[in-house]
Amino acid sequence: MNSQLLMIEDDHRLAQMVGEYLGQSGLQVTHMADGTSGLAQLQGSELPDLVILDLMLPDMDGLEVCRRIRALPGAAAQVPVLMLTAKGDPMDRVIGLEIGADDYLPKPFEPRELLARIRAILRRREAGAQPPANHLLRFGSLEIDRDARTITVGGEPAELTSYQFDLLVTMAERAGRVLTRDQIMEAVRGRELEAFDRSIDVHMGRIRAAIEADPKNPRRILTVRGVGYVFAKQQD
Repeated sequence: MNSQLLMIEDDHRLAQMVGEYLGQSGLQVTHMADGTSGLAQLQGSELPDLVILDLMLPDMDGLEVCRRIRALPGAAAQVPVLMLTAKGDPMDRVIGLEIGADDYLPKPFEPRELLARIRAILRRREAGAQPPANHLLRFGSLEIDRDARTITVGGEPAELTSYQFDLLVTMAERAGRVLTRDQIMEAVRGRELEAFDRSIDVHMGRIRAAIEADPKNPRRILTVRGVGYVFAKQQD
């Protein structure tokens, strides 16, 4: 694996340690010490394969940086983001996922766990880039282009993170089947759910907000209480 990572982290000692550790596994890390520099790097000619983003930065917090990444033009907005959150505050996790982070890792963390999560995100991205036989999925006004990794609703583009796109495709490919949270996460090669982890529900909420006419009364992605979710087959 020879991937390029961008680490936005004001702790230079931590960034050096992470860079050296990940470098042993063939991952090249570029370090930026503040949000402004990190965002400038993402607007260059070569995009990283993943961003490691600290929540606490000197010029702006990581949540704001993540919002700005998702607002960037073109492919830059789709770069996966792994957010580092202090002390694993549950609200930091939820907010980070809601604004577009693909995963989170509380500090302090084991370098091996960071590497494992990075690899899981990159595997999902690589798997999603493989062209399927039928690249278009159509459900009434909803169209999912698996080759281009784009979504339109009524002809208008809908924005999702790379991970949320994979979740949506996983559900749409199995339309009409009830899937547990574990089955959904396993299908996209994600990490196993921790006890009481509600991150999958946060992602589903973001997907509904992007594709449903009324996210509070969804018609596409339905909750099956006590089990999981089902992508409805109806055509609008």
